[in-house]
Amino acid sequence: MYRYDTFDRTLIAERVAQFRDQTRRFLAGELSEDDFRPLRLQNGLYIQKYAPMLRISIPYGLLSTRQLRTLARIGRKYDRGYGHFTTRQNIQFNWPKLEDVPDLLQELSEVEMHAIQTSGNCVRNITSDHFAGVAGDELADPRPYSELVRQWAALHPEFAYLPRKFKIAITAAETDRAAIQVHDIGLQIVGNDAGEIGFRVLVGGGLGRTPIVGHVIREFLPRAEILNYLDAILRVYNRFGRRDNKYKARIKILVKERTPQVFARDVEAEWEHLKNGPARVPDEEIERLAAQFLPPAYDDLPGDDPGYKSELADNRGFSNWAKRNVYPHKVTGYAIVTLSLKKTGAPPGDATSDQMDAVADLADHYSFGELRVSHEQNLVFADVRQSELFALWTELKGLGLATPNIGLLTNIVCCPGGDFCSLANAKSIPIAEAIQRRFDDLDYLHDIGDLDLNISGCMNACGHHHVGHIGILGVDKSGAEWYQVSIGGAQGNDAALGKVIGPSFAAHEMPDVIARLIDTYIERRHEDERFVDTVHRLGIDPFKERVYAAAH
Repeated sequence: MYRYDTFDRTLIAERVAQFRDQTRRFLAGELSEDDFRPLRLQNGLYIQKYAPMLRISIPYGLLSTRQLRTLARIGRKYDRGYGHFTTRQNIQFNWPKLEDVPDLLQELSEVEMHAIQTSGNCVRNITSDHFAGVAGDELADPRPYSELVRQWAALHPEFAYLPRKFKIAITAAETDRAAIQVHDIGLQIVGNDAGEIGFRVLVGGGLGRTPIVGHVIREFLPRAEILNYLDAILRVYNRFGRRDNKYKARIKILVKERTPQVFARDVEAEWEHLKNGPARVPDEEIERLAAQFLPPAYDDLPGDDPGYKSELADNRGFSNWAKRNVYPHKVTGYAIVTLSLKKTGAPPGDATSDQMDAVADLADHYSFGELRVSHEQNLVFADVRQSELFALWTELKGLGLATPNIGLLTNIVCCPGGDFCSLANAKSIPIAEAIQRRFDDLDYLHDIGDLDLNISGCMNACGHHHVGHIGILGVDKSGAEWYQVSIGGAQGNDAALGKVIGPSFAAHEMPDVIARLIDTYIERRHEDERFVDTVHRLGIDPFKERVYAAAH
């Protein structure tokens, strides 16, 4: 993984010292709330419903075990013994005291972490494929390019105060595991007919109040020009983006209003002024960054491990877990493992400090001391020997991290909602738990098959409800918490936005509503057809009729 150099360490140390003084002045009454707000936001600090919330950056979702142990310690020392992993591959702490935040940031800096630009109207954390570097379907490792873009974006003075927040995702795989189509900028690493590496560039995607799937504005951009081209996009956005209405300030609104074709022409014209300029990335810089992401010392293994195959045949629980949580690795004899943070009864995406410490120990033993955070709020060990999968599964069971539900209904993506967030219209976590308990039968879950369920507590869509096969949105009705349901959304290569099925439901109705949607699917699906495919084939009417007929 990327290691800080002297410049990085100096920059972060100076930033911590700066924020320490800003916090001191605010607490002393020398800075007003209005003066302090943009300063704290650029350091990842929100004021939530009950306490401050600190969002910590995990660039492209990659963590060392030393960093994870620090996060565990921070959870115990400054919070209530846990953290929440987010859909932006970050971690949030919900209960730090404002006066402790500078000390917390100091501890983070000592393990090459920070909270810079995890909030505010700037370029947020750069996200990527959580299988980067180990997936067999990728053209190149996207992590060096993710790091390049991270360094470009960090404290970029021209783009520190954009019209609105800005999100970038990068992938290099045939299967889009980074949801690039619903980002402000999505970058897919591709090759051209000459065998050169470059980028397919998408702009104007995003969820929230106005969900939009992004548009391709360039099919192939030479890799050396990536920073110049990003500069061009951000300059067009900075020039034309609205600042009078925050609900119309995202780049997706600008692209829609100008049309993708006109916006692309604007970017190309701006790029003409920047092309081949100082921000052109030479091959030597790509090679320097790539050297930070060299593969670990894999053993030369002959093929599929016989012991692994035997345990699959003999142990149904292990087989179920391997089917759902274990993925092929590009190196023979190894596997990729997802640790589910979606055990029934636990808030989706939460991990206790004790669990984080234990996961760090396991990653040291089984996965070369590294792990990943997925945008679906789970953890990933990227490099596990097949011969050690059974032992790992046994240990994960004891930690509550071996639920075999990846891709299934109970692998719910969920924001913290009204339990914590001051923006939320309704609670998310109790709805997730009620649905998990209703469907806490693995045999039934496996019969239902692949199904993504996403929950957001408000229109900001931190739970990505628009792209859930089933999406749930918390809404306010005369001061009461209600829930709007959409179906047919999807992320990945065939990204789609769900359609609302009708009027909202009370909280106690939600498990029954989901059950009726599932019943309709099971009765009318074709063989090997996923829920979302059935919705796209039939439309929403059969599902709507079943839900509302039963409700009335």
